[in-house]
Amino acid sequence: MATKPRRWRANIAAVIAMSLLIGASCAVQAQDDAIYPNKPIRVIVPFVAGGGNDIFARLVGAKASEILGQQMIIENRPSAGGRVAAEYVATQPADGYTLFVGASGNMSVAAAVYPDLAYHPTKNFIPLTMIADFPLILIVPPNSAIKTVPDLVSFAKAHPDKSTYATTSPAFTLTTELLKLKTGMPGVALPMKGSSEMVQCVNQDLCLLAFPDPPPSVPQAQEGRVRAIAVTGAKRSPQLPDVPSMTELGYPDVNTKLWSGMLAAAGTPPAIVKKLVDAFQQAIHDKDVSAKIVALGATPGGSSPEEFRKLIDSDITSYRAVVKAANLKFQ
Repeated sequence: MATKPRRWRANIAAVIAMSLLIGASCAVQAQDDAIYPNKPIRVIVPFVAGGGNDIFARLVGAKASEILGQQMIIENRPSAGGRVAAEYVATQPADGYTLFVGASGNMSVAAAVYPDLAYHPTKNFIPLTMIADFPLILIVPPNSAIKTVPDLVSFAKAHPDKSTYATTSPAFTLTTELLKLKTGMPGVALPMKGSSEMVQCVNQDLCLLAFPDPPPSVPQAQEGRVRAIAVTGAKRSPQLPDVPSMTELGYPDVNTKLWSGMLAAAGTPPAIVKKLVDAFQQAIHDKDVSAKIVALGATPGGSSPEEFRKLIDSDITSYRAVVKAANLKFQ
């Protein structure tokens, strides 16, 4: 008859012990969150050094390191247009010590064009803030006879065997494929590991054209090492005032505007997320940092996590519509 009371007492003791363990664990987690960060933070950049996302990460990361009091270590992991690095970060501990510099190409565009993508930009990640957004710059070799988009189209049609373009992610590929669709020009993609390599490919006359982001392309265009002949979207770039926009040239659909932003793995504690968001927003809004972002042909961000999340989800919907309308296929 005493068996049931003993079992009952044992069960109560087990429940109390479990509650104490959970309480202690929560207390430890709260303490860890309060002292975060207490060691260096890795920032994974999914492209080679020297590209736009890498430059943005180093600019903002250096200032955020000062604000948080811990070093941010930039780690370049180029592969598959940034998708391999995204998969890696999505599976890391959600403790705020491994962050990801996401780009339109491996986030919203990848989610739109790859139905079997191993991650989702706003389900497997917490968008922290957008660092910057920017148009793309259409460049050709500096010694080429091509000086305008009509020149480019005519040359490509007359020399299809030489009509190659550098690309590093679906975002750049999609933009070039849109131009091909609107003009009827041919073009074969040459995969690169980063936009700095795209610019180098054109600079060395190894490919006919590229649509890189501004950070690696604007300085080279200003110095005459590549020739910029158009800017995507409706407006000219203040850094390249003599270069017409695609809308001016009669191609309003070639209106790609990309972004670069900071993200953390889903499940990162809210207290840590808030510290990171505050630090990155402060870094982006820093006078010197924002001036350098503008000088690179981009517009500084600093959005809230909610605004950034809405932008990514909206972009996915928009890019899916473009891919469907153009009947584009990606592998």
